[in-house]
Formats: sequence, C-alpha cells, structure tokens
Amino acid sequence: MTTTSMSDEEYGAVRAAAALWVGTSVLITDARGRVLIQHVDYRDTCLLPGGAVDKGESPSRAASREVREELSVAMAVTRGLAVDWVSADSVDAPPVMRFNGEILHVYDGGTWDEEQIAAIRLPESEVTAVEFVEPARLPDLMSPGDARRALSALRARIDTAGPVLLENGLPITPTVLDRTGVLRTARPRHHLPFHALPAPGNLPVRQSWGWLLAPDGRVLVVLDPDTGGACLPGGTPEPEDKGDSVATLRREVREEAAAAFGEPVYLGYLSDPGPPCARVRYAAVLTSVGPAGVDPAIGRPYTRVLATPEQALELFDWGPSAAAQLAAVHQAREQLGIPRAAHRPVTEISAPTTW
Repeated sequence: MTTTSMSDEEYGAVRAAAALWVGTSVLITDARGRVLIQHVDYRDTCLLPGGAVDKGESPSRAASREVREELSVAMAVTRGLAVDWVSADSVDAPPVMRFNGEILHVYDGGTWDEEQIAAIRLPESEVTAVEFVEPARLPDLMSPGDARRALSALRARIDTAGPVLLENGLPITPTVLDRTGVLRTARPRHHLPFHALPAPGNLPVRQSWGWLLAPDGRVLVVLDPDTGGACLPGGTPEPEDKGDSVATLRREVREEAAAAFGEPVYLGYLSDPGPPCARVRYAAVLTSVGPAGVDPAIGRPYTRVLATPEQALELFDWGPSAAAQLAAVHQAREQLGIPRAAHRPVTEISAPTTW
C-alpha cells in the first residue's frame, strides 16, 4: 500500500478544493397538511424557507436564522428530517460556478396554526410571496430535485423513523411510503361535517368506512399501487348488502384488504350536501389479514399498512372535521379495550396475520 504524507497546509488545500456548498431548509405545514413554499425574485421556481449555511454556523442555527430573516418568525429548530447529497451532475449549474456538489439539511418546522401564519412578514426583497400548497403540487412549483427532497422529508416526518439520508432527493433506503409514492397525487379531500350521531333516516348511506384497529392501536390503511393515494378500508353499498352498512364494510374490507374484523362500534356520519347523503364511519378490532388479493374496483392489490390514527390523518385532507372524527376513534378505541398506539414507523402488511 502506498501512503502519501501531507503537511497541514497541503491537506487544508485539498479539503478546500473539494469543498461542498452546505444549505438548509425548513419544512412547515398548516393544519391541513399543506406545505409552505416561497416565491422568490431570483428564480422561477419556488423554495422551502432556507438558504446557505454561513461560515462557522451550524445547519440548525442557519435554519432558524433563515426562517427569521425570510418570514420574520423566531423559532428554534430541533428536529432534522433529511440530509441530501446533491451531485454536481444533477444540477444545471454553469461551469463558471465550479459546482462540486452540495449537502442540504431539511428540518421540521412543525405545523403552524392560524396565529403563527398571520405573524408572517416578508422581507423587502428576495421573498415575494408565500403560500401553503397540497404536497402533490410541489413537483409543479419547485425544481425536480427540490420537490423530491421536500416530499421525501415530508414522508419521513409522517413515518417518524428519524432523519433519512437522501441522494439527489431520493432516500437511499425507501420506506413503504416512498415505494408507493404517497403524496405524489392529491390526497382524498373530504371537507364534510362529522356528526357523532345516527344517520338521519331521510339520508341514504352512500359510503361505509372503518377505522380497523390492530391490538397495538394502529389502524389499517390501504394505498393505491398506481397513485399512492391512501384511504381507510370501506366503500359503496351494493344490492347484496341489503341496506346493511356493516355488511357493506365487511365486504369492502374483504375485497380491498383481505381483512376481517370483530363487532364494530358506530362512530357517526359525514353529511354530504350534494346530492344529500350520509357517509358512515365505524371502528372495530382487526382479527385477521390474509394474502393480498386483487380488488375488483381497481383490478390490482392494494398495499396494506398499519399506521397510528394520527399518521393516517396526515395522508388525508379531511378539513376541520378530522379532529372530531379522531376524537370519536379514540373514544371507541378505549371502549374496545385497545391501547393508544405508540409512535412508530408505518409498517406494510406483507404476510397473512391473525390476532
């Protein structure tokens, strides 16, 4: 083996020649799970809040500084979501910039309420506007690499497995949320009032969905293999159900997830104004999940995962009524003798399971 001895000055010169640009950004969402992006005056694509790390500055301090400078909001950044290696050949930088690559840190800015959003004040230059957008819109508004990084960081936040390592915006170890492309298409939007009451007799039931709880308190969610769209198991009544919404739920759960459940607890209904109907919700204990089968509605198997109820809600856009439905789920969970789920990563169900 050949070794080379270098002086401190020579070693420092080599390090300087190979130096990388280090940047930081902050992922902020609103109560609906929409992502805050900035329109800036120096490029035609949008950005997350953030910027370059100054000499002698840590990435987390840089993130806090950038949020203060760009949004006039003081906040401590304490949780990392992703570290991204951006290669020189992935960026369309002119040769004169002598781009060697960069390391970009993404931090969690949390979920901002209306008071925090109202406190945003923009600087006189650089940031021209901010808006909260559906995650699926990020590829249309950001550069490809920035959009990949933001979506990967958002999935990591939902997954709660800790910070992820990215290369050009993509995780080197993809989770089930990454593999199915969750959030790359618009989330199901159901901004309908929730009523913890029996459905009125004059409202036809057009949908029956279930919060199906595993013994550890997590719920079953199905992911569309083509779109990455997430939903609770359930669906539309068929004549064979004979007007029984529980029968509808059992059939749909069997078709979509090859799953079975015990005696359900009725939670309430969503009132849909057009045309007027009720969309009922139940909670029940999962008893088994069999081999994945082809769902008749889409002609392919769904990907089945277990997530905490809170994680599941981040995959939907259910508006203000989501909190009331979540409270009803936890009340039913206690009634069914199921513990509150601990924070843990979303898990795919890949093999038959019986509880």
